[in-house]
Amino acid sequence: MYTPEQLLNLLADPESERIERTTSTSNTDKFAQAICAFANDLPNYRQPGYLVIGVDDNGSPSGLTVSDQLLQNLAALRSDGNILPLPMLSVRKIDTPAGELAVVEVQPSDLPPVRYKGQVWIRVGPRRAIANEQEERVLTERRTALAHTYDAAPCNSAGLSDLNQDLFLIGYRKHALSEEVIAANHRTLEQQLASLRFYNLNQKCPTNAGVLLFAPRPVTFLPGAYVQFLRLAGNDPTSEVIDDKQIHGDLATVLKTLDLLIDVNVRQRPVFVSTLQEEMVRDYPKAAVREFLLNAVMHRSYQSNTPIRFYWYSDHIRIENPGGLYGEAAGHFPERNDYRNPVIAEAMRAIGYVNRYGQGIMRAQSSLRENGNPEAEFTVDTSWFSVLIHTKSTKR
Repeated sequence: MYTPEQLLNLLADPESERIERTTSTSNTDKFAQAICAFANDLPNYRQPGYLVIGVDDNGSPSGLTVSDQLLQNLAALRSDGNILPLPMLSVRKIDTPAGELAVVEVQPSDLPPVRYKGQVWIRVGPRRAIANEQEERVLTERRTALAHTYDAAPCNSAGLSDLNQDLFLIGYRKHALSEEVIAANHRTLEQQLASLRFYNLNQKCPTNAGVLLFAPRPVTFLPGAYVQFLRLAGNDPTSEVIDDKQIHGDLATVLKTLDLLIDVNVRQRPVFVSTLQEEMVRDYPKAAVREFLLNAVMHRSYQSNTPIRFYWYSDHIRIENPGGLYGEAAGHFPERNDYRNPVIAEAMRAIGYVNRYGQGIMRAQSSLRENGNPEAEFTVDTSWFSVLIHTKSTKR
């Protein structure tokens, strides 16, 4: 982050491509578009860009008093799900001799193109603009050299013919791109898939994320990409098996099937309250079980040949996924989160299975408490993440 003196010098240059100035404190669209443009870094400076609130067009502080609420609102732009993939940014207040400034520092993304509400914003000189097809292609090709996550890597054993194209063209695309972008689209199918990180133009093959989203049987290419479900009569793995399923298919199909399994297996039963009164209770809140399953699908290691294990015992549920905590989450869970599979996380947001990033665990624990269940317990090592959910106590 710049020092106040360096920032003021940068603000004084009206032609700077790395500064967005504004006096507004509430124009969320403008803020998000600026963040998106800096993250895309079309000039390829590989240096951060700065959104500065509280500055006139001439670069002079406007006399703004920077509140904690303003800083919180700016920080929330990272995780509200409208800018995808998630940008890397920091927010702070800077005191200068001429007044206070709120500054958002945005790092260039390793997974361009970054979109805000389905549109790719870039910097063209000192102004913002929507990227044209050629500019978007530049960003797409740049990502190939920068991407480091497994879901963005090419799946060389698969080809375009292995994907269900209707799943993308008729289904996914309308959720991920704005209507204006789709209407103006003259690109090939490969280019459209590549712009959303589902196809590698250099290798001429889908990415691993593309296979997971649009291949009818992703396990053909990623053998561990399924969920093993067991319903057991007792409370240990040697108990009688009531139901046994392997849940696989494209990602949307897997998620829909998991929703149905939760609906079928969460039971309601009467509990004695008084001589003349009973109360219907659920063993588990559906929202909590669903949240932990979504977490497993989003964060598991798809390099592993081991499936997600979803085991439903008589008195508890255990969900296990291959892959320990990733990145900043290691050592800071659940206060911090990070994304092993940012393309999959973005896709789950696009198809409606994630509303806001970074709050799933807290929401799930809250649902458990409200239902009368103990909070979930977590077991973590370098290769596994396990969630234990106890049934609701029926004691009065």
